[in-house]
Amino acid sequence: MTWSAPRRAEGAATFWLTPASYWMPAHYPTSAWVTHAPFASWLIDALRPQSIAELGTHMGYSCFVFAEAVKRLRLPTTVSALDSWEGDDHAGFYGEDVFEEVQRIAESDYPESVKLVRGYFNDSRTLFADASIDLLHIDGRHAYADALEDYTQWLGTVREGGVILFHDIAERDHGFGVWKLWDEIAEPGRSFTFHHGHGLGVLGVGNTSVEALDQLFSADEQTADRIRGDFAALGERVSRQAWLEYSDASWLPVRTRVNSVSAMPGAMSVTRT
Repeated sequence: MTWSAPRRAEGAATFWLTPASYWMPAHYPTSAWVTHAPFASWLIDALRPQSIAELGTHMGYSCFVFAEAVKRLRLPTTVSALDSWEGDDHAGFYGEDVFEEVQRIAESDYPESVKLVRGYFNDSRTLFADASIDLLHIDGRHAYADALEDYTQWLGTVREGGVILFHDIAERDHGFGVWKLWDEIAEPGRSFTFHHGHGLGVLGVGNTSVEALDQLFSADEQTADRIRGDFAALGERVSRQAWLEYSDASWLPVRTRVNSVSAMPGAMSVTRT
């Protein structure tokens, strides 16, 4: 079956299909967030944030998606990535190599925008002034009490007209409780819900002055379904590319052996057409 992207059209009728919606990530670390890259790029383009903070970075996928959009748009934006880089009972526990890899990419590709803040969210809260963040991404521990604590403690850091993202709002098993928090705080006219990719909640803080966000939050049921369908399809495209990246990496030892054999005297020459 051949995949076809949603057609981009001009005008308010398809305000969610902009060039940024079709951008592909530059990095594909393992992540449950992989299919939300198209919406994230669209959101960065629409919101034009000066300050982004995410609670829970792990291997860095969402952080790098934000930073890549910032880089392509040439925005003077700071992307603060907060994590202990120790792991937890949902993400699993891991070694120092995860942090080192995130740090390597941040320093090599996004030295002007990405700031890694290592520690616990409670301890790092004082580093951020009230109303200083334009986009807050909450993706830490996923139990209801943990998500509520993160939301309560960090809500004050988001400026009027800013946006908060909540990941995993569609997960209801294995102790996940973000869905419950989302059900409590999502309000018509200032929120939008995606169901794919484990669910992503988009919450406006106060009154937004961004027309595209107003359109998103006020979309009728039919339009909302189109938005969800298009971003799910675009996300599937990213997911397939991520799979190719993983497959390509897994085949590296095989290609290395084949190239070594091909370089030997008398080896058969094969031309790819």
